[in-house]
Amino acid sequence: MSDGQATPTGDEVERYDPLSFEPELAARWHDERVYSLPLDANTQTDGFYALTMFPYPSGDLHMGHAEIFSIHDTLVRHLRMTGRTVLNPIGWDAFGLPAENAARNRGADPAKWTYANIAEQRATIVRLGYSFDWDRVLHTCDPEYYRWTQWLFLQLFDAGLAYRRGAAVNWCEGCQTVLANEQVVDGACERCGTVVVRKPLTQWFFRITDYADELLDALPSLDWPERVKTLQRNWIGRSEGAEVTFRTAEPDGGAAGEEVVVYTTRPDTLYGATYFVFSPEHPLVAARMGDDPDYRVFMDAVSRKSEIERQAGFDSSLEKGANRAKRGLRLNFDMINPATGEVIPAYAADYVLMDYGTGAIMAVPAHDQRDFDFARQEGLEVRVVVAPDDGSDLGSGGHGRDGATMTEAYAGDGRTVNSGDYDGLDWRETKQRITADLEARGLAKATVNYRLRDWLISRQRSWGAPIPIIHCPACGEVAVPEDQLPVRLPDDLDFQVTGSPLAMHPTWKHDVSCPSCGSQDAVRDTDTMDTFVDSSWYFLRYLDPHSDTAAWPVDEAGRWLPADQYTGGVEHAVLHLLYARFVVKAMRDRGLVQADEPFQALLSQGQVILGGASMSKSKGNLVVPGEVYETYGADVLRGTMLFASPPEDDIDWADVSPGGMHKWLSRVWRLSVEHIAREEAGLGRPGTDDAVAALRKATAAAIVGVSEDYEARKYNTVIAKLMSLTNAVLDATRGGAHGPAVRDALETLLTLLAPICPFITEELWSRLGHTDSIHRQSWPQADTSLLVEDEVTIVVQVNGKVRGRVTVPTGADQQVTEAAARATVADQLGGEVRKVIVVPGKLVNLVV
Repeated sequence: MSDGQATPTGDEVERYDPLSFEPELAARWHDERVYSLPLDANTQTDGFYALTMFPYPSGDLHMGHAEIFSIHDTLVRHLRMTGRTVLNPIGWDAFGLPAENAARNRGADPAKWTYANIAEQRATIVRLGYSFDWDRVLHTCDPEYYRWTQWLFLQLFDAGLAYRRGAAVNWCEGCQTVLANEQVVDGACERCGTVVVRKPLTQWFFRITDYADELLDALPSLDWPERVKTLQRNWIGRSEGAEVTFRTAEPDGGAAGEEVVVYTTRPDTLYGATYFVFSPEHPLVAARMGDDPDYRVFMDAVSRKSEIERQAGFDSSLEKGANRAKRGLRLNFDMINPATGEVIPAYAADYVLMDYGTGAIMAVPAHDQRDFDFARQEGLEVRVVVAPDDGSDLGSGGHGRDGATMTEAYAGDGRTVNSGDYDGLDWRETKQRITADLEARGLAKATVNYRLRDWLISRQRSWGAPIPIIHCPACGEVAVPEDQLPVRLPDDLDFQVTGSPLAMHPTWKHDVSCPSCGSQDAVRDTDTMDTFVDSSWYFLRYLDPHSDTAAWPVDEAGRWLPADQYTGGVEHAVLHLLYARFVVKAMRDRGLVQADEPFQALLSQGQVILGGASMSKSKGNLVVPGEVYETYGADVLRGTMLFASPPEDDIDWADVSPGGMHKWLSRVWRLSVEHIAREEAGLGRPGTDDAVAALRKATAAAIVGVSEDYEARKYNTVIAKLMSLTNAVLDATRGGAHGPAVRDALETLLTLLAPICPFITEELWSRLGHTDSIHRQSWPQADTSLLVEDEVTIVVQVNGKVRGRVTVPTGADQQVTEAAARATVADQLGGEVRKVIVVPGKLVNLVV
């Protein structure tokens, strides 16, 4: 339909060219600190702490960063437009092994390498329009930051929560350093390829186990994904069981020998313990096996495995005896089962770890899969002591209680069997009774145990925060005085030395005297802290990152914590989150934090993959943000990320279309500039009543639906509904509407789109004649009266089957609704209507 007015078309309409205006807007937002929040901002009523996991500067941003920041920035911009005062800081997790490896492999100075990468990432963040507070930036490798990381260590040391002891670690002889489990690949160091061994070293720990119960019990109060809470529960691993005392069986029938305590959650299965397993490193094993050549070979093989490999279990496909030296070793002594008095064989096996439990277990192969696999491999007895309540067979050939024919362990509920006086009892009752009976004999004790172990923080590396302890031959471990912090890293570290550059520095560790006695023989601790320590408290430093008098302002911590929303990858679901929770609780107990938890709500985004595989340079399937925004613009990249899937799902870049997003935004651009051109030419007119009414209704519906989706973090459906509103504007203009209703719809569209695509909306808002930023506008409110329907369609059923539909006035009473329904299906009733069921506004069922 034409209204007889000239409409700009084709080449007359300015083309959407994001690169012509996005960089200038991005620079202005950054340089003018548009999104900075004053340190004294009043947040008593509307403050919202929006936190995103800060990046590691190993190069420019990758697509995973673009996803997490796009999700986070959309949340933040929407919150501001709904009237919230938002704290949205940014920083870099800047210590760690990648920088040290760059120094070793390429001769790069780790500080220069790190700060150059930070500058590159910062430029990309600015270019993509992420609205961070650039006055609250921190880098964990700055002395101004790690001074307070060292202060935090001293707080824990003073509270008795930091201590030093021996521990078995993954040791790389080539790098002369301890490696985390994830740095051991196929038994070798990921950096140099040297075979990694298990080695005892004296290490620093934080006593996180003191907070195990609180860390566990607080999980239900957190608005976190259930899978994340489950991962934390499993990591903490609280269980109720018993410590049971076994004894060594002495030769020639002599008296029972040394006591060995095991922890078990199932003391009810004691009668099924047919052998005993020690960790290979157990002191009793080492003492009794001595220089046994088989033991030495076995220990050499075990020392080459990481904890992860050892816990992975057994390869049950191995032929009996094959590779046995790497799996288990029959020891030269036996053990006595305290419940049965039986002498059972003792083994050492690599699936039992010295740092877990007591370093020894009773093996019940019928009811534990790892024990079952080992028993089948070694030809040991499998004895059933728990039978399913339903009487189902556990073995083949109808031998329900015959362990010899079982094909896998049974770990379910049931009744106790083959257990003397306890036969016939429910396993739970047996558990209580057998524990009490053994406790009366001094052979057991009911116990609560945890999988969680204290946090090992020592690292024999040099690009990290030095541990602020001085070792004095007279005074022992002495804290560095607070007024001497930070203990700075020297500027002349040699990263080509074998071992820790900090430990090998000729003067650094010796340039100190004991703060207590003045001894000149004192030396500095040469370990640095795990980088998880840096990230365990950075959200507190954001509250005043420039203070040189306190790590954080206690009053502000009371105001802002816990953070209202934390956004980041699920790969940090356990350790980082657990450590941050521990630090907050420990600092609370020191009177330095009022909150019990650091993060109230958590959003864990999915991974960005390509063709079903993780992106990486080595695979040649890496897509970087710059390739997209230099072609299509930042808004297209952001919109593509958010439209691809719900935030928590993975995004396969092979299945998404930046071109499609660019096409839609081009349509938004064209509709806006065409409308502006008409207004400037005085060509606009309201349009027909029906067209205007339809557009105003579509606008109101979009406000309601989009607002609900923003609150629910469903950004993909936000975009879908905005696409529908775009189509409604297009239909209206094609129908001749070009006046106030179109302007209102376009301004609503832009305002609702602004949190997702900040550049195009800012530019078009300005062109529509507004002098203030669109990002400072209040969130649109819908005229809900436009959404009230005059009529409603009712489903009509006969005997529960749909037979028709009828339209009645909205709010019609039951009599009117029933009469209309009867008239609609009169020819299908075929008998007397005995009952009428009416669901107002939805359904009428006539029962014949």
